Amino acid sequence: MEEAINQILLSSLPDPLWLKKVLVDFPIRPNPMLHAFFRHVGLQAAGAALLSAGLPVLFTTAIIVLLVIISITSSLQKDVADAPARLPIYSFFTIIPFFRRRFDFLNWGFQATGQSAFQFDLLRNKVVVVSGESARQAFFTAKGLDLTEGFKILSGAIPMVRGVTSDLQTKRISLIHKRLAAVQKNEQLSMLIRPMLEDSRRLMDSWGNSGCFDPFDNIYELVFQLTVRSLSCTEISDDPCLVSRLKKLYDTLDVGTTPATVLLPWLPTPAMVKKLWATKEIYDIVVAAITAREQSGVSKNDTLQMLLDSGDEKLVVVGFIMGLLIAGARATGTTACWMLTFLGGHSEWRDKAKAEVEGLLASQHLFQNSTIDSLSSQMAAIPLETWENETPVLDSIIRETLRIAQPHTAMRRNLGPEMHIDGKLIPSGSYVVYPFSDVHLNPDIYHDPWKFDPNRQPETKSAYNYVGWGGGKTTCLGQRLARVELKIVTALFLLGFRHCIVDGSGKVAREPPLPNWNDILLCRPPQGSFRVRYERSGAVL
Repeated sequence: MEEAINQILLSSLPDPLWLKKVLVDFPIRPNPMLHAFFRHVGLQAAGAALLSAGLPVLFTTAIIVLLVIISITSSLQKDVADAPARLPIYSFFTIIPFFRRRFDFLNWGFQATGQSAFQFDLLRNKVVVVSGESARQAFFTAKGLDLTEGFKILSGAIPMVRGVTSDLQTKRISLIHKRLAAVQKNEQLSMLIRPMLEDSRRLMDSWGNSGCFDPFDNIYELVFQLTVRSLSCTEISDDPCLVSRLKKLYDTLDVGTTPATVLLPWLPTPAMVKKLWATKEIYDIVVAAITAREQSGVSKNDTLQMLLDSGDEKLVVVGFIMGLLIAGARATGTTACWMLTFLGGHSEWRDKAKAEVEGLLASQHLFQNSTIDSLSSQMAAIPLETWENETPVLDSIIRETLRIAQPHTAMRRNLGPEMHIDGKLIPSGSYVVYPFSDVHLNPDIYHDPWKFDPNRQPETKSAYNYVGWGGGKTTCLGQRLARVELKIVTALFLLGFRHCIVDGSGKVAREPPLPNWNDILLCRPPQGSFRVRYERSGAVL
């Protein structure tokens, strides 16, 4: 049934070019011809078919008719004078492009309205999209705009367990944030470096001496392992099969996050059933690990032990691990994949980064030390403060990668009261969206914005000309851990391997692929369009 709904919607909206060619010509008010279409074609054609249709078809048709009715009624509502411009399209036709081709859809919205802000409806949910420097600053600093509520409704790929990862009290959310900060304190983060390097060594060794891989498979898998190591417990992170199972379950949540599962969570579609089952399995894995630790009575040096020793209630511990595992792995994994992709296509920056890491080892009198024969062991001896404060090349590469290849669309919900951004009304209860592409791919701020250039600086000075880690009151709370993970993975790979980018036919690519911002999770180009070719450098990982 889920596939049937999506097929019908997709056949109605096959290509973003169709939007530009046809829908941009619609008047701001709904076109009467579209009313005739639904009346004479949709209903009459459906009439004969429904007489012989089974229950699944009848149910699917009823849902579609309901969506159409909601779309028409919301489009007929009158807006107040200071409301943002409304898209010249029924809300029914915004669902698929918002969730499937968001980058193209939002760009089209600005073009179609000719405004710096516009609005549309996702069923009964009013969504306002804003752009520009002043709107950006207001978006990241307004007290009434809530991140948790916005992300939950418009994204929907976090495992939702009432009272554990959703519908949390403010006090419980604050406690989870406090515990995340504790994980990143100097002592705790320093102790994570050696096991993260050991995990990286083990997985990189499994790749063999040479070959090709898709970084969105191999590198993402590696970062997921490091995130599990950092934010959960040894009962899970020391078991490769369990980590692999956990990753597949989270992948099921990603694949199963469809427009229907987000907007109609009560609808028992196959995708929703798979999501619920995956969520249950994730919950069971985490609870089993916690129970095993409690029953063993053995204290271990990991994040779970820190949470238990803090006396947190079990729901907080479970929610911390379930929610932060995927939140951390997605963003950090995407960045790591693109960092090594860009470095594979820009040998000059690859050499600079490699030389910087070699310099770190030399400064600690570790490089080529006969008493420490493996790269991972050598790197584990580098202090945390050195990783954080003496790697300007890696820092600039991370910054530039986040700018080009993190397809974030920040989402908030206005919990009240009503407010204005750039003179446009943001009603209480409405959702506000800010696409990072508005600043990071803006040629007025970053000349030739798609070019990978870690040396670059914004053309204009502003506190909000870069929001790779968020901005204002909502910056990434896990960025310290993320930076260390990214540097460890990149450093070990650069010293352990030589690599380049090859195209789909296996030939060395002249340039790395362009990020696909319509892929809202990974920015991943078409599968099979490129791969990373690698060979061992001879050093022992």
